Amino acid sequence: MKGGGRGGDGRGSGPRRPGADGRATGRPGGGRPGAGRPGSGRPGGDGRDSAGRSSGPGGRRSGPSGGRGGERSDSRRAAAGSGGRRGERKPQPPARAPLSAPVEPMRIQRALARAGIASRRAAEQMVLDGRVTVNGTVATTGQVVDSLRDEIRVDGKPVNPPSPREALWFALHKPAGFVTTRSDERGRETVFELLPEVPGLTYVGRLDFLTEGLLLFTTDGDAAHRLTHPSTQVPRTYAALVRGDGEGAASALRAGVELDDGFVRPKDVKLSNAGRRLWELELTITEGRNREVRRICEAVGLEVERLMRISFGPVKLGSLAPGEYRPLGFTEIAGILSIVSR
Repeated sequence: MKGGGRGGDGRGSGPRRPGADGRATGRPGGGRPGAGRPGSGRPGGDGRDSAGRSSGPGGRRSGPSGGRGGERSDSRRAAAGSGGRRGERKPQPPARAPLSAPVEPMRIQRALARAGIASRRAAEQMVLDGRVTVNGTVATTGQVVDSLRDEIRVDGKPVNPPSPREALWFALHKPAGFVTTRSDERGRETVFELLPEVPGLTYVGRLDFLTEGLLLFTTDGDAAHRLTHPSTQVPRTYAALVRGDGEGAASALRAGVELDDGFVRPKDVKLSNAGRRLWELELTITEGRNREVRRICEAVGLEVERLMRISFGPVKLGSLAPGEYRPLGFTEIAGILSIVSR
């Protein structure tokens, strides 16, 4: 597993990908940190870290020990505030949250989703393919299980039940060129190579191969399912560098466009001129259809040069550098839990 800085308990500030000498190197691919809008040097959102620089666990901006550039002063302040020597930072445990629902008997596909194995739909297919067993017997679709008492296995590997008390949440700045999956048959790098080894960790929605930006992860598979369900209507904001008739396209977007899988009207559309027929376009949508933003832009005649997600619900990308992750802060987790408990 690439990316150090944490053990299986998820402790520590955000990891970096190790270099040849074993030290963290920071950003894979040489992406610029804090590039909230493609094509600009400004950070996304309000320019602060997503947790608003709270002093609680998970609230500090993730950055290399000792820092680079503007991060150096942050690490020095952190060391001074903790009473340590200059340049030292004490590892901070990630914020933990109650699971969105208690562990109780449930259908097998939901149990697999809550354990972070796969989405409910993918878990159901696993059951249909005969890859899942319960107490040594091949599972059936809709079978009710108790994940704390029954022995559930997928492809012969045991499924660890989620903790009945708490879940972990992380935000990753996904670089372009990584796939949102645990393993890739084509041998491409995956987002899990940038994260710590945490049992049951699953992603909240996907970003396609070329799209960058905020990607959430949790050990609460049920909450992940609720956040990505179309009925939840969680706002997601994307910043794109596009080429074409920006003003005409923005007008069309505000009126809504018809895609092959239905009508879409972005919740918010912002446009600024980047010169040479390039535009910075910011779109907020409330559902996560496959490659939705790219298809929306294509429908109004725009060519996407670069695409980045800068927020998902209450969580903002902020100044998190490409390839780095951080634990969510308490306020962010509270905002998420308020959404999934509606």
